[in-house]
Amino acid sequence: MRELRKPVSAGLAGLVFVVLAACGGGSGTGSGGIACVNGSASNKAYLVVEHESGATVQRCIGFSGAQLAGDELLKESGVKYSTQHFSFGDAVCSIDGEPKTFDTCLPQGAPYWGLWTESKGGAWQQAQVGFTALKLGPGDAMGWRYTPQTEKNPSPPPAPKR
Repeated sequence: MRELRKPVSAGLAGLVFVVLAACGGGSGTGSGGIACVNGSASNKAYLVVEHESGATVQRCIGFSGAQLAGDELLKESGVKYSTQHFSFGDAVCSIDGEPKTFDTCLPQGAPYWGLWTESKGGAWQQAQVGFTALKLGPGDAMGWRYTPQTEKNPSPPPAPKR
């Protein structure tokens, strides 16, 4: 079985997020919003992870510049994840401990992590590129939903809390 790996920067980003959330630091985004890691940055992008059980994890990441790469958003979020490289690019095998272990990334007939994008509060769209090729602008969101293989018309994750 494969053991899940944690990106090097994820531990620090997670610690920063916990400190900001606990201290009320960062930039809250109004009622119901979440504090952002790097909250003083001029731009914000969002991450939404929905597990098969329906439980969700949401993060906000502040960034400078015009865009934030999808893999950087995931790394900076502090959410633990595991990938495997294929000829088409990197695939996400596990996010936030689901599945706990795996022998094969993207096994036939098993649930998979479906990738979604949302542009500045618009409707979720299934991603047309892998997460390492995504470029998020200010207010954009990247969403992951652990999707049963039998679901013919996959549903997107819930909207991010802004």
